[in-house]
Amino acid sequence: MRDNNNDFDERREYRKKRRVRNQVISYVCVIIFFAAVITGAAIGIRTLTKNISEKKQAEELAVQLEEISNQEEVAVAPPEAVKEEPSEEVDWLEEMVEACIAEMPLEDKVAGLFMITPEALTGVSQAIKAGDGTKDALNQYAVGGLIYFSQNIKDKEQLTQMLSNTSSMSKYPLFLAVDEEGGSVSRVSGSKIEVPEVSDMAEVGASGDTKEAYNAGTTIASYLYELGFNVDFAPVADVVTDTGSSVIGSRSFGSDPATVGNMVAAMVGGLQDTGISSCLKHFPGIGDTTEDTHKGMASAEKSLEDMKASDFIPFQSGIGSGAHFVMVSHVSAPNLVGDNTPCSLSDKVITDVLRGELGYNGIVITDAMNMAAVTEYYASDEAAVMAIKAGADMILMPEDFQAAYDGVLAAVKDGVIAEDRINESLKRIYRVKYRDRVEQSDVSADESAVSEGATGEGDASGSAGEEQLEEQPADAGE
Repeated sequence: MRDNNNDFDERREYRKKRRVRNQVISYVCVIIFFAAVITGAAIGIRTLTKNISEKKQAEELAVQLEEISNQEEVAVAPPEAVKEEPSEEVDWLEEMVEACIAEMPLEDKVAGLFMITPEALTGVSQAIKAGDGTKDALNQYAVGGLIYFSQNIKDKEQLTQMLSNTSSMSKYPLFLAVDEEGGSVSRVSGSKIEVPEVSDMAEVGASGDTKEAYNAGTTIASYLYELGFNVDFAPVADVVTDTGSSVIGSRSFGSDPATVGNMVAAMVGGLQDTGISSCLKHFPGIGDTTEDTHKGMASAEKSLEDMKASDFIPFQSGIGSGAHFVMVSHVSAPNLVGDNTPCSLSDKVITDVLRGELGYNGIVITDAMNMAAVTEYYASDEAAVMAIKAGADMILMPEDFQAAYDGVLAAVKDGVIAEDRINESLKRIYRVKYRDRVEQSDVSADESAVSEGATGEGDASGSAGEEQLEEQPADAGE
């Protein structure tokens, strides 16, 4: 009986332990299940979060890429054309020029196209002073400029005073010019005034050094500026093949067009960097000419193509350097013009070739109109009208200034020459005359001077007329 009871107790204990074990296993399974659920949830949440984050980043990236794309499209798009406004300096210059010309009576406009000797202006035989006679003459004939020769130069004080007085007596700014090439054609250097010597341009050209040409320009300009000049009829831009037979000879830089061109450009720079306007001469080129236009007709037989290959090269170089003047010679060029009309009176030469072919927009001045190449075939008034109609801006030294002036004035009044054509030349002239005023700091003072149309009164302490000693020169400086 006892044994049965013991077996029963053991079985009961066993069942109890098994039940406990099963409960433990159940608890463990439950725990494992919940742990798995929690882990899965955590992984799911993390995955979901990661997906959301990646989606957001993708959206942001797409936005950024779109913005970059838009920016790139803007970058490669061509910019809108911007209208370039003129500089303040150009505006001031044009305003000053327009203001001056607008106030001029027609008589003053026409007179402003002439550059003559002080003797032709005043009627005396030799001018060495600027007194009341000069003042009265300038009030009557407001010429654009005066040219001086050896007979007008006695000493430094006399010359400086005469130029200063003359300038102060004019209603408008004046060109005060001289032939000072260096070498044989030097009005000041050949006088009693002590100035540095400058050799012939043939010697300068033979050096092959453009610095020598530039220094020649600065040397000449320095003493001319100190004396009161503002224009030098230099440099010679003619190409000479035979110095022995050519009328130009050693006044030219040489026979090679490119070398002459380089020298001409350098000398233009030397002159104008030092305050003196330069003048290229003698277009279209008289280096091969053996006849002298001072004495009669001279002819150049070259064609336009021949001139382009040789004679035009130095003029083009000087124009490129900004030369303020180009002097047109009286030589005839029948293969260019079609007849024996002097180049100075030909629209084919001045308007078509110099303006058109070479693109020159500065002042065109004739050679001295009292040379036989003009006077033997044309009256002073006829020649002056022809030159203006051909495109010249200034008439240099007509044989009879009064007749030439009256002829141009009548041509304008009669409609043969339009007043706009006169204004066109005056604009070129006054752009040069007023160029320095624009560079000055006190622009307002310059505006006032322009509006008054005058440069002020100066010392008129000279004699009532000019001293008369000897006959005036027959023609301009070479």
